[in-house]
Amino acid sequence: MLHLEVDGAGGGRVVLVHGFTQTARSWDSVAPALAAHREVVGVDLPGHGGSSDVRLGFAQTAAAIGGAGGRAVYVGYSLGGRLCLRLALDRPDLVAALLLVGASPGLAEPTERAARRRADDALAAEIEHVGTTAFVDRWLASPLFAGLRPSRADLEGRRANRPDGLAWALRVLGTGSQEPLWDRLGALHMPVLVTAGADDLKFAALAAAMAADIPSAMVALVPDAGHAAHLERPDEWLGLVQPFLDTHHTA
Repeated sequence: MLHLEVDGAGGGRVVLVHGFTQTARSWDSVAPALAAHREVVGVDLPGHGGSSDVRLGFAQTAAAIGGAGGRAVYVGYSLGGRLCLRLALDRPDLVAALLLVGASPGLAEPTERAARRRADDALAAEIEHVGTTAFVDRWLASPLFAGLRPSRADLEGRRANRPDGLAWALRVLGTGSQEPLWDRLGALHMPVLVTAGADDLKFAALAAAMAADIPSAMVALVPDAGHAAHLERPDEWLGLVQPFLDTHHTA
């Protein structure tokens, strides 16, 4: 059901799950290095890329990722990280190890979730009004991505997304609509590495908070990087995560 991009072979499988407005192509700055000794599967999420016509709820999307990837190490960024976290909790048999980038378990407070749903709905309406290219350009100009210089593949993939798909994804897969997972984190027993940019203070703090609740978790912060740490400092991020991937992999 979900569109996949597959590269590499041997050494186990790694499934890459992108963030909002992205596609599987957005991993191009790190995927070749990961694929040198592994099979790498990039997933296009519902409403994005080759999965633009797919419409699934949050839990159903997490299940579809697992159905597409099978048993693997799952690597998720932002929206993709939230979905991989849900998959790891629902289907731990499929997740040999979990690697998160700039991700969270959702918003614990109902008032925060309600406010976020209103904000996500306003952004969705903006996408429908101005179109993908104008929205993506404004989205990437926000302080959250101040350190990001998108690759050509990343930017082209983002701009090719359809407005209806992105608007739907915000309303259905956004943080405001997600069931928070904080109370379930203690059930994770597979190896977990939580990464964030050291300059992304909000998500660096979330990484520490998550690791405190996950028995098997470690935290790695990427120096001089913001929210998209793996794209802003790909070599530094790879240097932090390759030992984890080398140690924890599928046969």
